[in-house]
Amino acid sequence: MRWSQLYVPTLREDPADADAVSHRLLVRGGFVRQLMAGHYSLLPLAVRVRAKIMGIIREEMAAIGAQEFVLPAMHPAEIWQRSGRWEVMGEEMFRLKDRKGADLALGMTHEEIFTVLSQELRSYRDLPQLWYQFQTKFRDEARPKSGLLRVREFTMKDSYSFDVEPAGLDRSFDLHRAAYERIFARLGLPAIAVQASSGSMGGSASVEFMSPSEAGEDLVVRCPGCDYAANTEKATSALPAVVDGPGPDAPERFDTPEARTIDELTRRHDVPAERQIKTLVYVVDGRLTLILVRGDHNLVEQKLIDTLAATVVRPATAEEIQAALGASPGSLGAVGVAGLPVLADEALRGRTDMTTGANTDGVHLRGVSVERDIAVQRWADLREVTAGEPCPRCGTPLEVVVTIEVGHIFKLGRKYTETLGVSVLGPDGGRVVPIMGSYGIGVERALASIVETHHDGKGIVWPVAVAPFEVAVVVLGGSDERVTETAEALYRELRGERVDVLLDDRDERPGVKFRDVELIGIPYRITVGARGLAEGTVEVTTRATGETRSVPVAAAVEHLRKLLTAAV
Repeated sequence: MRWSQLYVPTLREDPADADAVSHRLLVRGGFVRQLMAGHYSLLPLAVRVRAKIMGIIREEMAAIGAQEFVLPAMHPAEIWQRSGRWEVMGEEMFRLKDRKGADLALGMTHEEIFTVLSQELRSYRDLPQLWYQFQTKFRDEARPKSGLLRVREFTMKDSYSFDVEPAGLDRSFDLHRAAYERIFARLGLPAIAVQASSGSMGGSASVEFMSPSEAGEDLVVRCPGCDYAANTEKATSALPAVVDGPGPDAPERFDTPEARTIDELTRRHDVPAERQIKTLVYVVDGRLTLILVRGDHNLVEQKLIDTLAATVVRPATAEEIQAALGASPGSLGAVGVAGLPVLADEALRGRTDMTTGANTDGVHLRGVSVERDIAVQRWADLREVTAGEPCPRCGTPLEVVVTIEVGHIFKLGRKYTETLGVSVLGPDGGRVVPIMGSYGIGVERALASIVETHHDGKGIVWPVAVAPFEVAVVVLGGSDERVTETAEALYRELRGERVDVLLDDRDERPGVKFRDVELIGIPYRITVGARGLAEGTVEVTTRATGETRSVPVAAAVEHLRKLLTAAV
């Protein structure tokens, strides 16, 4: 490709609305342009990178025996209604009607549609099956941001496995996990495999692949002393045991007229946060529910959702709380409460002589023994783990890392095959319902995440495997016939070696050409100029290190071939 024929609208200044490194550099480098919030046009350079990412994924999917499909992006509502997810997906699902009034959806994911196709499987001999696709997904994000990292329209590589029994699903899951580890290694993406929640997809044995980045929105808890790692939605820690005093025989009321928060109760009444019971009121699938956590701990809503297998969860309004408990937030507690479900975090189990709200505005109770005074109906791990808490496996202080989710794999079980009526003839002649797994990678998010990992003050530093071009041949002094002929010869020879090469034949100043090559991140640059040719050499510059070497013209292509081979 010749730069004079290529559409690369680079910018000298950062876009004003860019809040992530990848967003800034992909816009400046002429890779993407925003159409509207959450929707981006991919320009030629981005298309080339995307194609290489997809090529790597295809190779690794083929290596585990997966077959590629392309399924519709628009789905009839009836299939989603049968699975029960038409309501579960809520406002994130784009819904529309056709001219006949039929309800339709733009696909957020394709579990249901692949399951419908699996209805044609006949026998256990047809299994296992590993099916995948690259398809556009649509999610009506409330707050799209950070360029390609949080969008409303994106390409997903989603794959699905169908097996006869759990042991087969274990094998399919392990095959995908190993394939994903190879994919991210080849993409140059550091990815931590962590325990996670399956969320609205359902299922179990959920693993997310998280790439550390300050642009991320997910927190990962990991142990530097062992291999423990989990999303905060699943993370646990080994809190040290607490020995409480016995406290009084019954809770005692005391006035707290100006203490409506955990911190205010600590400051004004000398009650440490770790000795307080925080009472949260949620509406869970339409029912008011009390959630209890320690005063210095935070609730993880996804843990609550997973614990109760809930569909719709939201904080209760002040009016709902007042009607049920007779008090305002800041004076709430579960002592003596009857008729409402009460869930408590495990960190409160066995605690005595604690303090909580009295369900009277401006009044608290001290001397509360949780198991004596509160009718806890269910105990669960509900709290958020924080940095420095002991690892549940080895006791080493845990770290909390900001990350981007770049992949997610989980075992779906038989949720969809049972609901949608899929069965095959089993080995004993009876009917068997296949068991499923689901495995996804966001392609454009992976592209942006690579930029988040690989950049410097000059621009993007693409790994060779995904770079839009591997080598740029930069012509300095296009009016010099010898310079032009040498550059053209090197360009032809590199193409003959199947090197992905870009010839910068523009009539621009050297500084402009160098800045553009550095900005768009081409791994290697060959500079052809009259001064070097007078000595029979060209310059070869490595983008990642900035190192420049003078190489004889006759040896330049072989030198580049060795550099590329070593890099890949």
